[in-house]
Amino acid sequence: MTATILVADDDAAIRTVLNQALTRAGYEVRITSNAATLWRWISAGDGDLVVTDVVMPDENAFDLLPRIKKARPELPVLVMSAQNTFMTAIKASEKGAYDYLPKPFDLTELIAIIGRALAEPKRKPARLDDDMQDGMPLVGRSAAMQEIYRVLARLMQTDLTLMITGESGTGKELVARALHDYGKRRNGPFVAINMAAIPRDLIESELFGHEKGAFTGAQSRSTGRFEQAEGGTLFLDEIGDMPMDAQTRLLRVLQQGEYTTVGGRTPIRTDVRIVAATNKDLKQLINQGLFREDLYYRLNVVPLRLPPLRDRAEDIPDLVRHFMQMAEKEGLDSKRFDNEALDLMKAYAWPGNVRELENLVRRLMALYPQDVITREIIEAELRSDVPDSPIDKMGARPGSLTIAQAVEENMRTYFASFGDNLPPPGLYDRVLTEMEYPLILAALTATRGNQIKAADLLGLNRNTLRKKIRELGVSVYRSSRSA
Repeated sequence: MTATILVADDDAAIRTVLNQALTRAGYEVRITSNAATLWRWISAGDGDLVVTDVVMPDENAFDLLPRIKKARPELPVLVMSAQNTFMTAIKASEKGAYDYLPKPFDLTELIAIIGRALAEPKRKPARLDDDMQDGMPLVGRSAAMQEIYRVLARLMQTDLTLMITGESGTGKELVARALHDYGKRRNGPFVAINMAAIPRDLIESELFGHEKGAFTGAQSRSTGRFEQAEGGTLFLDEIGDMPMDAQTRLLRVLQQGEYTTVGGRTPIRTDVRIVAATNKDLKQLINQGLFREDLYYRLNVVPLRLPPLRDRAEDIPDLVRHFMQMAEKEGLDSKRFDNEALDLMKAYAWPGNVRELENLVRRLMALYPQDVITREIIEAELRSDVPDSPIDKMGARPGSLTIAQAVEENMRTYFASFGDNLPPPGLYDRVLTEMEYPLILAALTATRGNQIKAADLLGLNRNTLRKKIRELGVSVYRSSRSA
């Protein structure tokens, strides 16, 4: 039998488009402009699937959804909305909607979702506490952010392991926290650990805890992050910096659901959701023998890539307003950004991504007495002359920053990631060590694997370069034109 789709939207043009598209797809369609008629049809047992706008003249679909799910829990409801925020996607999920589509929507995608919903209707209703619905943990209305909202909404009521990738400063921990705070483990702890910020020989102890006397300095038993996160979420940031021994231990946890403390012998069962994140190419690390392939596939159950800010520049005005509101709540004076200032910010490449934008907004709010932030102030802060093409001068093209500026920018971002705390001791040696690998890799890539030319470019003896390639595990670029 042909399925019947009930469509409710107060926009006549959208009703017409949906009626034509769904009819062509082979469905019977009934359309209305109000929630009252939609509810009458549903109450009478009509329809196999509902497509409804959120805001209608007589009732909000989010208020209607609980009644629909109580009366006909098997009826799939697809929600559409022009209010394209993270909370809209979350509300759609927790109210029992099958899926959520932001307006404007793609008709092909809409019809595909309807096909899936009719093939295997299933529901996973979950209530959010009322006081959780006022916050806005993620900001942005761009297409890239809409897809992230939809993925997170689907994952909220699962324990699937998530791998978040993206450049530094894109908000990986913020996404992990949102997944926890709005998911079924929200009453448990959220525990985060940054692999890059902990000395490598202490990571296993930090993760799994240790027994008294397990190593020099272990004066008493210490709990690890797994134990601290029991019943909640463990966020493993910069997973690409995890040493191989710790990777092996983590793999056992993912495979068997248990671990042992350092120096301990009794297995400990664990109930923790794992969310991992990295700004590195883990497949490249696998090829270099620095990351376990089996662990990668255990962690990468659901991959989620966060876009850099330059790829969603249309979100910058919303982000600026969000950060200004946060600063005002902290006691800073209210300000306004003029349109030219926002246009210049949208043209900037933001190498530090959202974190860099937040730092800039806070700095402007704190240091400038003007009520209006102008283009000239932004130019001064971003250390740029007035450009014909702002992106050319402001970080989008290779060579636009000096090495010193690039290092300064990255170190500022690194320090900012610790909030009010300081990084672990030994930063000088750690930075120099970590800079060697990308520097040598870049030289070898530029010279197509010619070690003689690379050594000359770096100002190193060829034997010294060979030694460092072996020690660091640099994957040498090969080319038929290399000597």
